[in-house]
Amino acid sequence: MKVLGVDPGYDRLGVAVIEKENGAEVLRYSGCIETDKKSELNERLFVLGVAFQKLLREHTPDAVGIETLFFNKNVKTAIGVAQARGIIIYLAKKAGCEVFEYGPQEIKIAVTGYGKSDKNAVIDMVKRLVRGVPETGLDDEYDAIAVGITTLAHYR
Repeated sequence: MKVLGVDPGYDRLGVAVIEKENGAEVLRYSGCIETDKKSELNERLFVLGVAFQKLLREHTPDAVGIETLFFNKNVKTAIGVAQARGIIIYLAKKAGCEVFEYGPQEIKIAVTGYGKSDKNAVIDMVKRLVRGVPETGLDDEYDAIAVGITTLAHYR
């Protein structure tokens, strides 16, 4: 079973490919797809879509897990993230993947056992639960790995 976890955004999209191997979760790939802040939103969304489609072709996941939209006070940002999520979900379904969506609290519970864990607790548990996690990375990358862990836990 191979999943692609996604922490959605249009500035930076966290992605992680995790596979079950001999009963353990192994990280096959993780990183962030970043877009040029000077570009228009439609160009940034296009760049994300092209890069995500390439990931789907290269890694052929069975499922894609994506975090639900966390609405903050910045409506413009929330709308851009919602559009990025739509592109990701469309491309995942087009590639034949099952799509699973999780809220931030669900992800924290799956990874740490506590729905109000802070970022450091999530990152610490991600490193303990999955083989091959980089020592340093961006929050979005670790969040994508956490989404992947959650997807594998629910998919069982």
